[in-house]
Amino acid sequence: MTRMGQRWLAAAWLVLVMAAVAAAQPSLSGFVALDVQGFAHQPVLPGQDAHQVLASFLLQPEFSYDWRNGTDRLTVAPMARLDFSDDRRRHVDLREFNWLHAAPTWDLLVGVGKVFWGVTEARHLVDVINQTDRVEALDGEDKLGQPMLRLAFAPDWGTLTFFALPYFRQRTFPGVRGRLRAEVVVDTDNAQFESSMKEWHPDVAARWTHALGDWDVAVGYFRGTSREPRLTLDIGDDGKPRRLIPVYDQIDQASLELQWTVEAWLWKLEAITRWGHGEPFSAVVAGFEYSFFSLFDTALDLGVVAEYLYDGRSATAPGTPFENDMFVGGRLVFNDVGSTSVLAGAIVDDQTGAALVTIEASRRLGDRWTIELEAMAFFVPSTALLYSVRRDDYVQLRLSRFF
Repeated sequence: MTRMGQRWLAAAWLVLVMAAVAAAQPSLSGFVALDVQGFAHQPVLPGQDAHQVLASFLLQPEFSYDWRNGTDRLTVAPMARLDFSDDRRRHVDLREFNWLHAAPTWDLLVGVGKVFWGVTEARHLVDVINQTDRVEALDGEDKLGQPMLRLAFAPDWGTLTFFALPYFRQRTFPGVRGRLRAEVVVDTDNAQFESSMKEWHPDVAARWTHALGDWDVAVGYFRGTSREPRLTLDIGDDGKPRRLIPVYDQIDQASLELQWTVEAWLWKLEAITRWGHGEPFSAVVAGFEYSFFSLFDTALDLGVVAEYLYDGRSATAPGTPFENDMFVGGRLVFNDVGSTSVLAGAIVDDQTGAALVTIEASRRLGDRWTIELEAMAFFVPSTALLYSVRRDDYVQLRLSRFF
């Protein structure tokens, strides 16, 4: 099926789902938003949209319906983005579409869901269940909905969760006209898989979590198709690069999460060991957040964050810019009626000097409106993995209306 056909099918499916759920008279929440991005420089890659101000609309409703005194719930959370520049960013997805049954000591979820693993700020190493929606943002925070069966038990010694993941979602990537992309466009229509079953390889995962006094502990294991593709360069007959082909390997990944809360300190660690991308490797993100409450006898709270990022992968694994880096940042919370907050920080590579500076701020405007600011600036040498986005410094404003 062509990409256009897939979009029409997804749109028709979304309309049918919304109509079916609306007939059941569920509760409705969500938001609609206008995103305006302003880029500091003209693009440097061929084919990119030459406009330095780009706009798009985002719709994310959520329908839920409870019955049997709340022990059963149907959740439908689609999203749709209308982008006026990059056609790959103009897409529809079901973030959630599932039935949840909650019993006193166990629960079962069947359908499309979202799962988050992790505790650190700069990078979520262990977050392996959902695929990254790369066209939405560079930071990897946005995720595609994942078909799953999730069964969780809650005995006295912690929570044990099992996942069966019957279908794999490919990572999305910007198109030719998109900003914040690689020098050569990723060909998502011709992805390659180590498994002969391709997207239908049955993946599995398990996770144990427990609170031990001031400690929060989680141990996870994943076996299946890697959410990180290797990108192989396809050379044309003229000797010039034509496209990047994503290759999805079969991997095993063991993970550990630790969080220790002591007075104003919050110590965090995420660590993984992964097999399947050639040589086995380990990676870790570790650091702390220290909070200054009632700063200068005001309502302000300031959290100082510092984390070290290490990744020991070899050249046969998917590339990463976070091999040996430091993240330093601050979180300022105003504790006002508008819930104003600002998070700013920088990730600096110890070897190359490359740096990624980020700012995120948000404020509520009344009961139903919010305004958010996001900014990124890139300081990268020609040898850095992120060199292709060296001229993509941007500021984004989002105005959201909740319902």
